[in-house]
Order: sequence, then C-alpha cells, then structure tokens
Amino acid sequence: MIDAPIEKVWEFHERLDILDILTPPWQPVKVIKREGGLDIGAITEFQLMLGFIPIRWLARHTECNKPYLFVDIQEIGPLQSWEHRHKFTSKNGQTELTDEIKYEIPGGRIVEILIGWWVDFRLQDMFSYRHETTQKWIMDNG
Repeated sequence: MIDAPIEKVWEFHERLDILDILTPPWQPVKVIKREGGLDIGAITEFQLMLGFIPIRWLARHTECNKPYLFVDIQEIGPLQSWEHRHKFTSKNGQTELTDEIKYEIPGGRIVEILIGWWVDFRLQDMFSYRHETTQKWIMDNG
C-alpha cells in the first residue's frame, strides 16, 4: 500500500526517468529509448545485464486506463513471452499497487523447472524494491 492518492502514484510512474528510479542496484538497466509515456503504443527500449551478457529488451504498452492500469508486453527480449499489468487501486486515500506478471521462459518445461524458481525469486525481489522505492520517493518528494 502506497500512502498517497492514486493520481500522485500514477504521475510518479509517468516520469521519464522512472526506470532509473525503480531499477534495483543489483540489476543495472540502461534506457536506450522511451516514447509515448504510459499510453497505448508507447515503447521503452533498454539494455539489462545478465551477468556479463547485455540483453536488449523492447517493451510496448498495449493497454492504458489512467489512473488505474497500464500493460506492457515484451516485443524483443530474453523471454518467450512477457506481460506486465500495473494496477492502481484507490483505498481510503492510499493506493494499492499490484504487479501481475505472466511470462514464459524459452526452452520449454525442462528449462522452466530448472530456472523458473530463480526467475520468480528475482521478480519478487525486484517488485518489493520497486514498491518500497515508490513509497519512499513519493514521501520524500511530496
């Protein structure tokens, strides 16, 4: 739960530097291009590092219902598929921020069994960090 109204949390996510702010220090990301904000058709292209290997990722927004929801999918990247639903729900002047992730790892069921747990763990860590950072940033910057 973020201690701020839904509009304020949405505005925070519209920032051009949002990925820089919300990226955990253990997962360096370099934004290459960002166009269109959170609107349908908007794109973000970035490079992340998997160990010493640079990975290109191109995400496109497929849904936007301000200030309640935006959805991005991976068009280019390391996964077979990726869909991230960012949901904002107003509750008594606060905002519940929910990240729903659907993804498939390339390589089929065997690869899923071998590393799926690790991907889930990394995603949980990343989104915990993002939610804590969102709360702190909004509180510190009014």
